[in-house]
Amino acid sequence: MRKVVVVAAALLAASCSRRPEDVPVTRAPDVGWAFYGGDAGGQRYSPAGQITPDNVKELKVAWTYSTGEAARHDLKRASFETTPILANGRLYACSQFDAVFAVDPATGKPFWSFDPKVDPKVRYPNDFTCRGVTYWRDTSVADNVRCSERIYVGTVDRRLIALDAATGAPCAGFGRSGTVDVGAGVVLAHSGQMQITSPPVIVGDTLIVGSSLDDNQRVREVPGSVRAYDVRTGAPKWSFDPLASAAPGTVAGAANAWAPMSVDAARGLVFVPTTSPSPDFFGGARKGPDGQANSVVALEAATGHVAWAFQTTHHDVWDYDIPAQPTLADVGYGGRSTPAVIQATKQGLIFTLARDTGAPVIPVVEQPVPQGGAPGEALSPTQPFPVAPKPLGPATIKPEDAYGLGPIGRGACRKLIAGARFEGMYTPPSTQGTLVYPFTGGGVNWGGLAFDAARQVAYVNTSNALHRVTLIPADKVAAARRSEPNKEISPQTGAPFGMRREALLSPIGLPCNPPPWGQLHAIDMKTGKILWQVPLGTTRDLAPGSQLILRGTGTPNFGGPIATGSGLVFIGAAMDNYLRAFDARTGKELWRGRLPAGGQATPMTYVWQGRQYVVIAAGGHSKSNTKRGDTLVAYALPGPLR
Repeated sequence: MRKVVVVAAALLAASCSRRPEDVPVTRAPDVGWAFYGGDAGGQRYSPAGQITPDNVKELKVAWTYSTGEAARHDLKRASFETTPILANGRLYACSQFDAVFAVDPATGKPFWSFDPKVDPKVRYPNDFTCRGVTYWRDTSVADNVRCSERIYVGTVDRRLIALDAATGAPCAGFGRSGTVDVGAGVVLAHSGQMQITSPPVIVGDTLIVGSSLDDNQRVREVPGSVRAYDVRTGAPKWSFDPLASAAPGTVAGAANAWAPMSVDAARGLVFVPTTSPSPDFFGGARKGPDGQANSVVALEAATGHVAWAFQTTHHDVWDYDIPAQPTLADVGYGGRSTPAVIQATKQGLIFTLARDTGAPVIPVVEQPVPQGGAPGEALSPTQPFPVAPKPLGPATIKPEDAYGLGPIGRGACRKLIAGARFEGMYTPPSTQGTLVYPFTGGGVNWGGLAFDAARQVAYVNTSNALHRVTLIPADKVAAARRSEPNKEISPQTGAPFGMRREALLSPIGLPCNPPPWGQLHAIDMKTGKILWQVPLGTTRDLAPGSQLILRGTGTPNFGGPIATGSGLVFIGAAMDNYLRAFDARTGKELWRGRLPAGGQATPMTYVWQGRQYVVIAAGGHSKSNTKRGDTLVAYALPGPLR
């Protein structure tokens, strides 16, 4: 009997110590990811459930793919932000320099690549980046016809390019030899003034694209028009200028849509997140709320006519543009399901709007905000605040709240905070120097949020840091730029003030505001309550060894989360080289995978031939100065399929 027990124990021990690559993985039904945001409405959700909270710790690198950009270009001014899509049996993505490539979803083996050969010497305000590409199937032609399936990409030098999805060859019938010049007819002050960073969207036979414009340079900026083209030929169809509805006499430009857009094909609508008018920090030449700038705008895709618009910041002088893709979902707030648009903002606010009308699903109240702007300024007396969820980060700070390691660090930060003007969120810029809190990077940035419709939970990451914005009299801007060449000082030409923007940091480079400096949140959209919030990221790659002292601080972040049907949230984004998985129910970190470079991108997931993969671009980010690279990394459970 004793021998039987011993043998059984030995067999049990052997089974428990099996290597992950020996443990069989149950084959799963295939699941795609055909759009930048997972679906056309940007929910960033996948029903894939092969990877679970119980087995996620076994994830291993399944394959990697190098775009080759590290060998071709200096990556100092580049950010690898792409989220791949899966379509037509291929994984498609773009590099920092807009090269498009197709790889095998199971192995990462390349099928083809296309290089548009952008000029790497041009200086662009958002550096070199490409967040994704767009797939389209022409159902009016046979499958084997060239360009019956297409990949569209927008480039930093303002081209819209159509490629054959099977070969990567340009589609000759689109524009001129496969290319439309989106900047045609736009008079630019310099060649890098306008760029395209987010993927276009398609509704029916209409292809729609926004643009990114150089901030803070001038009052008379070029218009931030959204443009639409025939998806087959590239012929122009319409354009929409968010400032066309501004008050008479308004002198401004921009209000462009640089973040990703969303589509409701059944309603024939495209949802556009617009930005602030020019320049960012002085609005004396633009009276009133600035038309449809800083707004979620629902456009009729066929005509470009405005169906409705909702403004999240009135008369913006804080660079509080809408940075994230609007998320389309049926929201059960108050026990009633409503087709909605969920919009996250840099202020860390979440607006929930009815998709058909733009009316708030979760009530919004106008609250008084600080006044006393610079001479010539006419501020809005109120700003909109949703009643739920509550703001996702702090918006008040006092000198005694200053953070720093030791009395010297805290003292320096205390002095910086005390020396600036700050009366809460929306304190106007000043010559004294005004704290902008949350800073102009968020709250939420272009990573947006993920939404699990079954659980009715939204997952979103935020940053928490301070900017100080100082208005500089126009006649002193040139001297300030000469004396402080390493600081961001912009002229705001045509305004009575230029501006200086700087992060408020301690002498050793830590944020002066208390941590956490980055968080991941879960929000119950039935009630608007925050279910949990946890720090996101460590300082390991910012200052090696510091994570042993600075625990639970999180870091500012770029990129967003995705959610899966098994109850996982995957996210990179933080200023360390990791992809992480969190328990969607509790916020507990269950796994982290070390990346070869910064993962400041939004991951995606799919099931291909029975196996689930999670893929992220690991290439770092110029604004956060994380480690650069050019690698797509795919993770999967390593065992054999059964």
